Amino acid sequence: MSTFLNNVWEFLPILLQGAKLTVLVTLGSLVISTLLGLVWAGMRVSGIPLLAKVSAGVINLLRGIPIIVLLFFIYFVMPDFGLSLTALQAGILGLGIAYSAYQSENFRAGIEAVDHGQVEAAQAMGMSWRLTMRRVVLPQAFRITLPSYGNIMIMMLKDSSQASTITVAELALQGKLIATSTFQNATVFSLVALLYLIMCVPLILLVRHFEKRSKK
Repeated sequence: MSTFLNNVWEFLPILLQGAKLTVLVTLGSLVISTLLGLVWAGMRVSGIPLLAKVSAGVINLLRGIPIIVLLFFIYFVMPDFGLSLTALQAGILGLGIAYSAYQSENFRAGIEAVDHGQVEAAQAMGMSWRLTMRRVVLPQAFRITLPSYGNIMIMMLKDSSQASTITVAELALQGKLIATSTFQNATVFSLVALLYLIMCVPLILLVRHFEKRSKK
């Protein structure tokens, strides 16, 4: 038992450094995916056929490419075109772009769930399309999409481990490196799983809270 506790005391600081990078990758990619998702969703519901087709094509393309392939492309291929990013930047950008497709479908579903009569009433009052979206549609759509948005956030937190494939020393990679050098596989990966759980549980409770509120 003392050996286990000593190992935990030795490994935990290194794993916490990896956990910090995991949170950073998750938050950075969440911002990118949210902004891009809003753009794709706005194009889909704009009523302009060309924009809707372009958005649908981009979404289908991103959904069809594995995240790991997108990360490899950004980190290893883009430098050939003059865009060199650090592993952390590439991880954040790749995960954000990949998840923007899922965010877009989530936002589009929320926008389309808003009563169309309210849109017609806003336009009858002389509001432009942008003003109607900003003041009438989007506030209600965000409330509708909050539970699924929270679920996407949890998925992104866990999928941040894929950034380790381009050498981002986040939690999963730090665990792998420690286990490889110490052969304490059970201890290391039990700690890794526990840290992921600690990070995910507050998000799970938050999603449950949003789901309860959305049913009222």
